[in-house]
Amino acid sequence: MPRPKKCRFVNGVPGAYFFKPRGIPMTDLTEIHLTMDEMEALRLADAEGKGQEEAAPLMGVSRQTFGRILSEARRKVARAIVDGCAIHIEGGVYTMRGGPPWSR
Repeated sequence: MPRPKKCRFVNGVPGAYFFKPRGIPMTDLTEIHLTMDEMEALRLADAEGKGQEEAAPLMGVSRQTFGRILSEARRKVARAIVDGCAIHIEGGVYTMRGGPPWSR
């Protein structure tokens, strides 16, 4: 039996939960699921420019775990862009840490 995932901290929610290529109906698209903790890792590292050492404590995980979360999130987003898939942001093991919601 695998070890349960440690709860990660997320500061706010994204402005949208779905992204898809323009002009293609959702029924014709493959959907890729991005968890809330993966979205938070992308926000901290790529949108805010924080390094792994600085961002990991904000999510309550080790630097190595943050790196794995970020790598998986980037892989999913790249696949969605290259293959023309929809991205659905939902789920994951996380706790809201208050603060303002993400900018829209």
